[in-house]
Amino acid sequence: MRVIGMRSRLVFFHVLTLSQYLLAREDPAAITPQDCSLGCVLQGGPECEYCRVNGEEIEKTRGVPTFGSCVPLPCVFFLGSHDSVCQHYVHAPDDVTVEFLADQNPKYDNILVRWKPSVYGIGFLRGFQVSLQAVGGSHVACQLFLFHINISLPASHAQKVYQSDPFKKLDLGARYTVTVMALPVTELWANFDRKHNFSTRTCPQKNGLEHCKRDWYPEYTDVRLIGRDVIVTFNLAPPLLKFNRYFSKCYTNRDELKEYTIEPDVTINQTHSSYHLKGLKAGSNYTCEIAVDQTDAVRKKFKVPVIGHTQDTSLPLALLLPVVIALAIILLLLSLALTFRRKPTLRIKSKEVFELLPDKSVNHDNALAISRATPPRLLICYSSSDGPAHVRAVMQLATFLQQHMATQVFLDLWDSLQLAEDGIMGWYCKRIEESDFVLVICSRGLRSWRSERYKGELSTVVLALIGGELSRAKATGRDISKYMAAIFEYSEEEDIPLELGFVSRYMLTRDFPLLFSHIHGVALHRPGVCLQIEHINGEGCSKLPAWIALQGSIHEASKALSRAVQRPEEG
Repeated sequence: MRVIGMRSRLVFFHVLTLSQYLLAREDPAAITPQDCSLGCVLQGGPECEYCRVNGEEIEKTRGVPTFGSCVPLPCVFFLGSHDSVCQHYVHAPDDVTVEFLADQNPKYDNILVRWKPSVYGIGFLRGFQVSLQAVGGSHVACQLFLFHINISLPASHAQKVYQSDPFKKLDLGARYTVTVMALPVTELWANFDRKHNFSTRTCPQKNGLEHCKRDWYPEYTDVRLIGRDVIVTFNLAPPLLKFNRYFSKCYTNRDELKEYTIEPDVTINQTHSSYHLKGLKAGSNYTCEIAVDQTDAVRKKFKVPVIGHTQDTSLPLALLLPVVIALAIILLLLSLALTFRRKPTLRIKSKEVFELLPDKSVNHDNALAISRATPPRLLICYSSSDGPAHVRAVMQLATFLQQHMATQVFLDLWDSLQLAEDGIMGWYCKRIEESDFVLVICSRGLRSWRSERYKGELSTVVLALIGGELSRAKATGRDISKYMAAIFEYSEEEDIPLELGFVSRYMLTRDFPLLFSHIHGVALHRPGVCLQIEHINGEGCSKLPAWIALQGSIHEASKALSRAVQRPEEG
């Protein structure tokens, strides 16, 4: 009888727990932010359970700058002397979703962000910070939500859904990343946030196809000068829009106007088309426009420089023939010399697959060679906080880039004498200024550069220098292609700091061709063409000693970091 009684009580306990869990899940209403002051949060009033807090109130109450930079600030920044509640760690939120809101503005999208708190550390949860960032751009907006000081959420509350305030006026057809951070953020800078990538609706998805035809325009234009011909390639509209005709016009400051009508043959190429710009005068610079042949259609502008086009100065055939023969002999001797003399320069072999263009006379080169007076100079920055295995991987990467990617690499490990003469900061400042490109190798240790544990590391200062330069360049509209971010295969996208959120980013070694394209300005893809680079994306790379050493060092670093992560968990 006692056994039966124990079993019945155990069954009753499980049924009760399951019913509480199901009741929590059945609640469809999301918890929305309240209008309450930061003072109410600090006093612990019951009417301040989930409060929106703006930067002006924080600045007024705490006397410190606002949180507009979207950086997860310490808990004591908001709660002041109540630092006892800020010493705990909470896990990242779960189930982050984006909901589109109905509105009457046809040019923008409005969204709400929803999520659930993690059950791990939920009793110490103080609030959330939600940030929205345009992919490839700067931050758009941040929102901060706090619980009052006396609240302690039960585990069953992990099934509740929280939501943000609306994020408004987002561009249609754009890509964004929303990040929901759980507060407080302690020194353990890992798994405190959850990212969710999404795209806003396109104009046809939101407004209907009939309202969006005039908003479409060619985003891709490629201008090529082949002899005396100027050929423009552009991307065609989606078949759904049913555009059959395009128009283009070119003009100069002297009001010289040329107009063209384009009727692409989609049976030959359904994605791109090319056309000739005829009748352009030598020694002139033209501004051209292209659009669909619709009234008030949006136009794409591009420049066509024809300064190098001169008037016909061809020689008579009798005088031209000896010159052609002499040039042919010189080219033959040069090719023989290059064949028998091996140089430590990068050679590129291309395999081009051509789609037949409307103009059959267009020819493409079958090979592409890089030639410049000096190789591009590349500075590699990294964090040593991930251990010697990660540092060895960085050094092997630098070796491969210098040997097989026609690049002069600056690495502090290779320049100890100059480091001793200039000092570490002086060396980095000088190298950043004189380098053509700066590649930041991002890792878990670099992501943690703001915490106290890494406060004295050099990567903290270097990353701050780069972040400041990027902010100034972005504010003034200057080019930021000098700076790049990269991660090895054992790192994650989340390891890239927010300061580098809008620079080009690469996964190594998978994205070696893209990195090569960035450094040397080589187009790997254009309509109908695919370029293969020897020693980078060919079969021969697997036999190179530098490639083998790089792959081995990446593998060892991955194992070392895995062991480092397992030790704290086992403890």
